[in-house]
Amino acid sequence: MSRLDWAILGASLAFIVLYGLWKGRGSKDSDGYLLSNRDARWFTICLSIMATQASAITFLSTPGQAYADGMRFIQFYLGLPLAMVVLSITVVPIFHRLKVYTAYEYLEGRFDLKTRTLAATLFLIQRGLAVGLTVFAPALVLSVLLGWNIHVNIILVGALVMIYTVTGGTRAVSWAQSYQMLIITVGMLVAGFMVVRQLPPDVSFKDALHVAGNMGRLNTIDFSFDLTNRYNLWSGLIGGFFLALSYFGTDQSQVQRYLTGSSVTQSRMGLLANGLFKVPMQFLILLLGALVFVYYQFVPPPVFFNPAAVTGVLASSEAAAYRSAESAYEQACRERTVKVQAFLKARHEGDPVGVETARGAMDAAQAKATSFRADAIKAIQRSDPSANASDTNYVFLSYVLHSLPAGLIGLVLAAVFAASMSSMSAEINALGATTVVDVYRRLLGGTGGKREVWVGRLATFGWGCFAIAFAEYASRLGTLVEAVNILGSLFYGTILGIFLVAFYVKRVKGGAAFYAALIAEACVLACFFFTRLSFLWYNVVGCVLVMGFSLLFNLFWPKPEEFPAVGL
Repeated sequence: MSRLDWAILGASLAFIVLYGLWKGRGSKDSDGYLLSNRDARWFTICLSIMATQASAITFLSTPGQAYADGMRFIQFYLGLPLAMVVLSITVVPIFHRLKVYTAYEYLEGRFDLKTRTLAATLFLIQRGLAVGLTVFAPALVLSVLLGWNIHVNIILVGALVMIYTVTGGTRAVSWAQSYQMLIITVGMLVAGFMVVRQLPPDVSFKDALHVAGNMGRLNTIDFSFDLTNRYNLWSGLIGGFFLALSYFGTDQSQVQRYLTGSSVTQSRMGLLANGLFKVPMQFLILLLGALVFVYYQFVPPPVFFNPAAVTGVLASSEAAAYRSAESAYEQACRERTVKVQAFLKARHEGDPVGVETARGAMDAAQAKATSFRADAIKAIQRSDPSANASDTNYVFLSYVLHSLPAGLIGLVLAAVFAASMSSMSAEINALGATTVVDVYRRLLGGTGGKREVWVGRLATFGWGCFAIAFAEYASRLGTLVEAVNILGSLFYGTILGIFLVAFYVKRVKGGAAFYAALIAEACVLACFFFTRLSFLWYNVVGCVLVMGFSLLFNLFWPKPEEFPAVGL
């Protein structure tokens, strides 16, 4: 990277930290520190919600996902807009009316303390682990950039975020996220513009889409119904709907964003705007990955994108085997470029027979290159059996570092870091808030005031340290964007089931819901360990089992009691 890139990246990081500290000053009580005095407008809420979701994982791993597997990951988000409508109608007015600090407070009044504690504990576990993945992504960038030990980078990235999050609380997080989203948007638009501009002069944007489509990278919708297929229309609409309901309706990292709203209307508008913009944003990020794939049809890509793994194999006894596979791969890529050019020429000439012939030759060349790449990966794994065979997380980063001009590299990397900091800050802020309200205040007898602010700061700092510790393990989890969603799906269905029973099944008591949730969570974990069921369906399984077992257990629960249904 040039000095200009370092200057842009450094200035962006410094601005985010200092601005967060400045806006977070004056948080002297629980309402200010945990909920920013409940005075946020809808656009701040929307930006904060989007920034919380848009971690560095989104911008590092998602383009790589499209590069390797096409755009079918977009189906993951198909249920999200409908979930925003449902939550705006139902959950938002309930939480505002009750003036809760966390979503889990409601459960004690409706059920009992143990059910509230169970839901809060499940959130703390899954979100604490997920933050570790969020920390790992930018640490990966620094590791590639500087050649520093990734363990040092993880600590550095985590420390930057904790400076203003621990000090300023929710107000610091929300205001910093507004500018982080600006940096993120500009960085991604610049990257998309540049990848199209860097295509050969005779290859238009439309040509690029035809190449991507014919090589299986624009495969957005799969209508087949297959419970073992991670991404199809049905898993996205049904499983994605349940996941979005739980994430935005029961996950404190998101609930806390709209609890800061000055009114029900402002919170609703923030959620609905997120539903309107989120799917197009993810589509464009995936399209960016597909365009990077097309770019590498004309510029030979590395046989393996992870530079650390390549360095390791070249220093081992497998160096010769790796070099041989790399040379064969480069030759296959040159042949593939010729076939792609022949495909485009036939298409420009309006020759349908030539197009079909060229498409077959292009597919054969791609298969040949893929086989040589597989040989290279085998050499890497023979040299280090613990090496990760997936380099998806490094694809977009490699493109940025080796293909963009000076200045733009710093801007795009600033977007990656801004995304990571926005997500991590919101998540550890929510973890701290839940610890204060659902553990310290309720279980340990804490009271409000300045002392509780300091407890919140200590809890936030502690969860930041926990996330940093788990980030050390994240490199073993493969594609980060899938890993973080699989992790959430292990818990979200159960938590959602508890809330749906609380809202709408008025006769169920706390004990029935509590034990139903324990059994449902055990069943979800069994699905993960012992079946091939796609992870999106875990959300459906967990939710349905909680509701079903709650009704069953309630039939045998002593002295059933009526509770007012809290819904529409």
